Order: sequence, then structure tokens, then C-alpha cells
Amino acid sequence: MARTPPTRRRDQILVEAARLFARQGFHGTSIDGIGAAAGVSGPAIYRHFPSKEGLLAEMLVGISEHLLEGAQGIVAAHPDAAGRLAALIDFQVDFALHRPELITVQDRDLASLPDEARRRVRALQRAYVEIWEDAIARVGPGRSPDEVRTAAHAAFGLMNSTPRSAAHTSAEVAGPVLASMVRAAVAA
Repeated sequence: MARTPPTRRRDQILVEAARLFARQGFHGTSIDGIGAAAGVSGPAIYRHFPSKEGLLAEMLVGISEHLLEGAQGIVAAHPDAAGRLAALIDFQVDFALHRPELITVQDRDLASLPDEARRRVRALQRAYVEIWEDAIARVGPGRSPDEVRTAAHAAFGLMNSTPRSAAHTSAEVAGPVLASMVRAAVAA
């Protein structure tokens, strides 16, 4: 999938589209509505994205790439197992608290992606989860692969529940609570 270089307007359209998709769903959101939220006409969206599906693909592929690249950077910066896992937890909690609309959109609207983009998002997500599984296995040696996988997915379930569980709480309050709970969950 060819990526168009970001611009301020393009980024603004992505942010507003994510907010609207999270609130109204992909199918319940119009191009005109996205344009109005971003301060442009609906047809102006097509200067930046080939279609509404293309906008969704850019959004979900882009955030999946961002998460994977962030995790890879954490692996490179933290050779010690405990530090790596702590940094991964902080990274995902920060994302979940500051971009919960993307979690909602991914959960609800992934099926609306074109097949190629959906496969790309899934591949990026698998690679991200594998980094987490490796980090969890390193801090809890002796766990079976199934136990490690379960711990990783439980951690994501907890952190990614924030669009519902922490929507009315500040990130300053919710962040430390979530991080502490995830540390306890993956250590169990």
C-alpha cells in the first residue's frame, strides 16, 4: 500500500475521521461530515485519500505501523527483560489513553477495510503481539506458549478497554492504575 506523505490537513482529516468513526461507525459517517469536522468540503477529502475506505485503511494501517515501530524501538532501547516489559506497558497505556477512538474504530470497523489493508493490519498486529509475548516470556520463564499468549491478550484486553472504562477519568489518574494492573496481570 503506497503511503502519501503526511500534511497537517491530512493528519487533521485522519484525526477527525477517527473521532467520527468511533462515535458514529464507519458506515454511519459521511465524507461530508468528515470534511465539515476537518474544516474542508467533503469532496476536498479526495485530494488526500482515494475513498472513505482508503482513509480508513490509512488510519488503521498507519496506527498499526506506529505501534509496531514503537515496540521495536523499545526492544532496541531496553535489553533487560523487566525494563522492556515496563516500557511496552507504558507505551500501550499511553496510546490507549490518548487515542481511544482508534481502538474503537479498529475493534468495530476492521471488517470494513479492503482485503489487502485488513491483511496488512492483521500482520502488523501479529508482529506487535509477538514482541509482547517475547517480553512476557522473558520475565516469567517456564510459562508455556499458551500461557504467555493468554497473558499478552489479557493485557491488551485490559489496556484497550479504556474507551469504555476510562472515558470519564483523566489520563493522569487512569494511566498509573492501568499500568499497575497490567504489570500484575502479566506477572501472575
